[in-house]
Amino acid sequence: MEVIRVETDEQLQDAYYVRKIVFVDEQKVPIEEEIDQFELESTHFVVYNDENKPIGAGRFRLIDGYGKIERICILPSYRKSGIGKLLMERIIEFAKDNGYDKLKLNAQTHAIRFYENLGFEVSSDEFFEAGIPHKTMIMHI
Repeated sequence: MEVIRVETDEQLQDAYYVRKIVFVDEQKVPIEEEIDQFELESTHFVVYNDENKPIGAGRFRLIDGYGKIERICILPSYRKSGIGKLLMERIIEFAKDNGYDKLKLNAQTHAIRFYENLGFEVSSDEFFEAGIPHKTMIMHI
């Protein structure tokens, strides 16, 4: 497994491929909400399996003084195998290397324990984003 920071259009398309499967096909998020106006200002990440196929993705951007982690997703057949943790650790490392000391994300409520195990803490009440329940979580690094 390899987590890379996107540097080419092909790699960005690989990130979109995973995001479309997970968010659009599986979770029924409208494509116009999933691929949004923040794509060009974000730093994107892709996870590749040993056959160089994209299996995970996420993005990072600056918002309100926080490094915001967004669009974390792993293809269904690769979940619960540590790949999400690997992806998150790479993004957190990127944040540290670039001087960010505060991170936040909007976690789908079913994934809260996953993010808590990485050191994030819930900082909001439940709200809905694309029809899915979420809570905001923060981490100081």
